Amino acid sequence: MREYEQRKIESKRIVDNLLKIGTMLDEDGYPTDVALSVVTMWHHSDPKGWFDFINSIWHLKSWGWHEGEEPHEYIKDRKAYRYDISTAGWSGNETIIRAMEENELMWQLNWVQSRRGGHYIFELNGDYAD
Repeated sequence: MREYEQRKIESKRIVDNLLKIGTMLDEDGYPTDVALSVVTMWHHSDPKGWFDFINSIWHLKSWGWHEGEEPHEYIKDRKAYRYDISTAGWSGNETIIRAMEENELMWQLNWVQSRRGGHYIFELNGDYAD
């Protein structure tokens, strides 16, 4: 347990240092290497923060990003916090998805579905209160 906590603290420290750099998008709106590193290194204990960060660098949010509480797909009387996101075929968003996949544990814990055309569904596990 101590080792887990140490890795969590170290991961948060690295991500916080990267966030201080402040250059997450280039002049054309594409995610920088720093932003992609943040996505890849974000600790799995904070999925809501991860999605909030990804939302902040996502292009075409008004068309390709929807989130909110919905009835759970197969557990009666339970709600899920779902993210329906689409890349809109934009290469910058596709790059973000690849960085998300590199964060293997976060991806495995939250990914629900992928569809042709760059559509992805994620759900937060457990408590998802702000």
